[in-house]
Amino acid sequence: MPLDAPQTSSMSRTAMKAEMLDAETELTLAYAWRDHRDEAALHRLITAYMRLAISMASKFRRYGAPMNDLIQEAGLGLMKAADKFDPDRGVRFSTYAVWWIKASIQDYVMRNWSMVRTGSTSSQKSLFFNMRRVQARLEREAMANGATLDGYQLREMIAHEVGVPLRDVEMMEGRLSGGDFSLNATQSTDEDGREWIDTIEDEGARADEIVERDHDRRALRDWLGAALAQLTERERFIVRERKLVETPRTLESLGEELNLSKERVRQIEAAAFGKMRHYLEKHAGGVHNLLA
Repeated sequence: MPLDAPQTSSMSRTAMKAEMLDAETELTLAYAWRDHRDEAALHRLITAYMRLAISMASKFRRYGAPMNDLIQEAGLGLMKAADKFDPDRGVRFSTYAVWWIKASIQDYVMRNWSMVRTGSTSSQKSLFFNMRRVQARLEREAMANGATLDGYQLREMIAHEVGVPLRDVEMMEGRLSGGDFSLNATQSTDEDGREWIDTIEDEGARADEIVERDHDRRALRDWLGAALAQLTERERFIVRERKLVETPRTLESLGEELNLSKERVRQIEAAAFGKMRHYLEKHAGGVHNLLA
């Protein structure tokens, strides 16, 4: 939306008509809000400096975000500044608010620049908003000196100038080189109308792997069930409570329930596993390794 759109223009006119606060009045309002949570004082403080928020928002129009949204984010930054402002520090509220307004707008721009997260660290944020400007200046200076910079030299100089790693410059250059494209867009070189999403490898299991896995699971379940059937009722109970439940029981707790010593429960368990292993070796080949 252009700056002179009806809604934006109305907000700008309203902000321009707001009172100009002197330092003493500003301080009084700040104390009233901090110490007494006086909402009328907060409203007056915010209204007075909304023109500052709108002015700063207009500087970010080139990133393609709607002006109304930029102003809204600037207003949120202004409110955060008011909430955290400490009048005892002897700093004008406008000076303090500038940082919060700018940070709020920048966060919004970066969140909405691309569906892919553009950057989250301070170095990436600095690159996003300064890379093109620094690059243009370095190219002008090189041209004025009759020098020619290749891509690698230019990226190295940008990294040094902004104070970030070279890999961050290379990453951001790729992010800023173009916008998002739909994976459902048709490939221009594909006569059959294949979409880009069709070229992405499915990381899930293939159909033959799923069938094979399900078959193996059924076979294992059947073999183990048959091996358990070779045991006595007490042996099945001990094996089930020791190995086939989500929270296995201790030998001691089973001994108390069965009126047996802990050592006797261990012996029965070992004997049960021996029976099952023998059955699986005879009927299911190497599946007995499951009981190791």
